[in-house]
Amino acid sequence: MRNFRALAISAIATALLTAVSVAPAQVSIGVNIGPAPVCPYGYFDYAPYDCAPYGYYGPDWFGADGLFIGVGPWFHGPHGFWGHVDNRYDPRHGYHGPLPERGARPFEHFQGNEARDGNGHVGDAGHDAGNEHRPGVQGGYHFSGGARGGGRGR
Repeated sequence: MRNFRALAISAIATALLTAVSVAPAQVSIGVNIGPAPVCPYGYFDYAPYDCAPYGYYGPDWFGADGLFIGVGPWFHGPHGFWGHVDNRYDPRHGYHGPLPERGARPFEHFQGNEARDGNGHVGDAGHDAGNEHRPGVQGGYHFSGGARGGGRGR
Protein backbone atom coordinates (compact mmCIF):
# COMPACT_ATOMS: atom_id res chain seq x y z
CA MET A 1 0.00 0.00 0.00
CA ARG A 2 2.84 2.28 0.84
CA ASN A 3 4.39 1.77 -2.63
CA PHE A 4 1.01 2.38 -4.26
CA ARG A 5 0.62 5.68 -2.37
CA ALA A 6 4.13 6.85 -3.43
CA LEU A 7 3.41 5.85 -7.04
CA ALA A 8 0.07 7.72 -6.98
CA ILE A 9 1.65 10.88 -5.57
CA SER A 10 4.42 10.72 -8.19
CA ALA A 11 1.86 10.25 -10.98
CA ILE A 12 -0.24 13.22 -9.76
CA ALA A 13 2.83 15.43 -9.37
CA THR A 14 4.04 14.52 -12.85
CA ALA A 15 0.60 15.23 -14.33
CA LEU A 16 0.43 18.63 -12.61
CA LEU A 17 3.92 19.63 -13.70
CA THR A 18 3.33 18.70 -17.33
CA ALA A 19 -0.03 20.50 -17.40
CA VAL A 20 1.49 23.83 -16.39
CA SER A 21 1.66 26.09 -19.42
CA VAL A 22 4.82 28.02 -20.02
CA ALA A 23 4.37 31.63 -21.09
CA PRO A 24 6.35 32.41 -24.25
CA ALA A 25 9.12 34.94 -23.86
CA GLN A 26 8.33 38.31 -25.34
CA VAL A 27 11.28 39.99 -26.96
CA SER A 28 11.10 43.33 -28.70
CA ILE A 29 14.03 44.82 -30.57
CA GLY A 30 13.85 48.34 -31.90
CA VAL A 31 16.47 49.69 -34.27
CA ASN A 32 16.66 53.38 -34.94
CA ILE A 33 18.73 53.91 -38.07
CA GLY A 34 18.58 57.68 -37.77
CA PRO A 35 18.31 60.19 -40.58
CA ALA A 36 19.69 59.53 -44.04
CA PRO A 37 23.21 60.79 -44.74
CA VAL A 38 23.22 64.27 -46.28
CA CYS A 39 25.52 64.06 -49.27
CA PRO A 40 25.63 66.22 -52.42
CA TYR A 41 25.64 63.22 -54.80
CA GLY A 42 23.97 60.55 -52.68
CA TYR A 43 25.54 57.84 -50.57
CA PHE A 44 26.57 54.24 -51.13
CA ASP A 45 23.93 51.50 -50.76
CA TYR A 46 25.87 49.61 -48.07
CA ALA A 47 26.92 50.38 -44.50
CA PRO A 48 28.39 52.70 -43.32
CA TYR A 49 26.59 54.63 -46.13
CA ASP A 50 29.49 56.97 -46.94
CA CYS A 51 28.93 59.81 -49.39
CA ALA A 52 29.26 58.70 -53.00
CA PRO A 53 31.53 60.74 -55.25
CA TYR A 54 30.41 62.87 -58.16
CA GLY A 55 29.35 60.66 -61.07
CA TYR A 56 28.55 57.48 -59.14
CA TYR A 57 24.76 57.84 -59.36
CA GLY A 58 23.04 58.74 -62.61
CA PRO A 59 20.22 61.28 -62.90
CA ASP A 60 17.59 58.54 -62.44
CA TRP A 61 18.52 58.58 -58.74
CA PHE A 62 17.46 62.20 -58.34
CA GLY A 63 13.90 63.47 -58.51
CA ALA A 64 12.78 66.41 -60.64
CA ASP A 65 13.47 68.51 -57.55
CA GLY A 66 17.12 67.38 -57.63
CA LEU A 67 16.86 65.43 -54.35
CA PHE A 68 18.42 61.99 -54.07
CA ILE A 69 15.76 59.26 -53.79
CA GLY A 70 17.87 57.37 -51.28
CA VAL A 71 19.14 53.81 -50.99
CA GLY A 72 19.16 51.13 -48.32
CA PRO A 73 16.96 51.88 -45.31
CA TRP A 74 16.16 55.38 -46.63
CA PHE A 75 15.16 54.39 -50.20
CA HIS A 76 11.94 56.14 -51.18
CA GLY A 77 11.82 55.58 -54.92
CA PRO A 78 9.01 53.74 -56.70
CA HIS A 79 8.47 50.00 -56.36
CA GLY A 80 10.57 48.13 -58.89
CA PHE A 81 12.96 51.04 -59.50
CA TRP A 82 16.28 50.42 -61.30
CA GLY A 83 18.71 53.28 -61.99
CA HIS A 84 22.23 53.51 -63.39
CA VAL A 85 25.41 53.84 -61.37
CA ASP A 86 29.03 54.07 -62.49
CA ASN A 87 30.65 51.40 -60.32
CA ARG A 88 34.13 52.65 -61.22
CA TYR A 89 33.48 55.15 -58.40
CA ASP A 90 32.68 52.42 -55.86
CA PRO A 91 35.42 51.62 -53.29
CA ARG A 92 34.37 47.95 -53.48
CA HIS A 93 35.42 48.07 -57.15
CA GLY A 94 38.80 49.69 -56.42
CA TYR A 95 37.94 53.41 -56.38
CA HIS A 96 40.43 55.35 -54.24
CA GLY A 97 39.58 58.89 -55.33
CA PRO A 98 38.20 61.80 -53.32
CA LEU A 99 34.79 61.92 -51.70
CA PRO A 100 32.51 64.84 -52.55
CA GLU A 101 32.56 68.07 -50.64
CA ARG A 102 29.42 69.11 -48.80
CA GLY A 103 27.33 71.55 -50.82
CA ALA A 104 29.08 70.81 -54.12
CA ARG A 105 27.21 71.61 -57.34
CA PRO A 106 25.26 68.79 -59.05
CA PHE A 107 26.88 66.93 -61.94
CA GLU A 108 25.94 67.47 -65.56
CA HIS A 109 27.65 64.61 -67.41
CA PHE A 110 27.05 61.17 -65.98
CA GLN A 111 28.67 58.06 -67.53
CA GLY A 112 26.79 55.07 -66.05
CA ASN A 113 27.91 51.48 -66.62
CA GLU A 114 25.60 49.49 -64.32
CA ALA A 115 21.97 49.59 -63.09
CA ARG A 116 20.88 48.99 -59.49
CA ASP A 117 17.64 49.04 -57.56
CA GLY A 118 17.24 50.95 -54.30
CA ASN A 119 18.61 48.05 -52.28
CA GLY A 120 21.93 47.54 -54.06
CA HIS A 121 20.90 44.73 -56.43
CA VAL A 122 22.45 44.87 -59.91
CA GLY A 123 20.00 44.50 -62.81
CA ASP A 124 18.57 46.05 -65.97
CA ALA A 125 17.27 49.63 -65.89
CA GLY A 126 15.48 49.13 -69.21
CA HIS A 127 17.17 52.15 -70.81
CA ASP A 128 20.66 53.33 -71.74
CA ALA A 129 22.60 55.58 -69.36
CA GLY A 130 24.23 57.53 -72.20
CA ASN A 131 21.52 60.19 -72.55
CA GLU A 132 21.16 60.99 -68.85
CA HIS A 133 22.32 64.55 -68.28
CA ARG A 134 20.11 66.08 -65.61
CA PRO A 135 18.23 65.03 -62.47
CA GLY A 136 14.99 63.16 -62.83
CA VAL A 137 13.96 60.13 -64.81
CA GLN A 138 15.40 60.37 -68.31
CA GLY A 139 14.62 56.96 -69.77
CA GLY A 140 11.54 56.16 -67.72
CA TYR A 141 11.45 53.91 -64.71
CA HIS A 142 11.85 50.22 -65.40
CA PHE A 143 9.74 48.18 -63.02
CA SER A 144 10.77 44.61 -62.49
CA GLY A 145 9.62 43.72 -59.00
CA GLY A 146 11.82 43.99 -55.97
CA ALA A 147 11.32 45.32 -52.50
CA ARG A 148 9.72 48.65 -51.82
CA GLY A 149 11.67 50.84 -49.47
CA GLY A 150 10.45 53.51 -47.14
CA GLY A 151 11.52 56.65 -45.36
CA ARG A 152 12.69 59.99 -46.65
CA GLY A 153 16.27 60.91 -47.25
CA ARG A 154 18.35 63.32 -49.25
